[in-house]
Amino acid sequence: MDEYTWPTRPRVPAERYQEVWEATVAALPLGTSVSGEVIGRQPFGVFFRIDGVPNAVALAEIISMPEGMGLPSLGARVRGEVVAHADHNCQVRVRLHEAGAAPE
Repeated sequence: MDEYTWPTRPRVPAERYQEVWEATVAALPLGTSVSGEVIGRQPFGVFFRIDGVPNAVALAEIISMPEGMGLPSLGARVRGEVVAHADHNCQVRVRLHEAGAAPE
């Protein structure tokens, strides 16, 4: 297995894509605590599926990870906070928390 992988996205019919993204943004306002499973890794961060929001894909960039935290492996469970919504590629941007740490 390669060290880096791209995530697979949920299949959404083209005519429903914008509707699904709007529902995702409404379900995950800024500041929302989220958790999920890492489904993709790149040198710049990790992608993960957000628990309870089946069409959501989150990106946690390395600059939004706690200092000294390594890049989580595929299948790892992560927790964090929604910090932005990237409309151009329908990604929820997340700042990760240290494993076991409570959100501030």
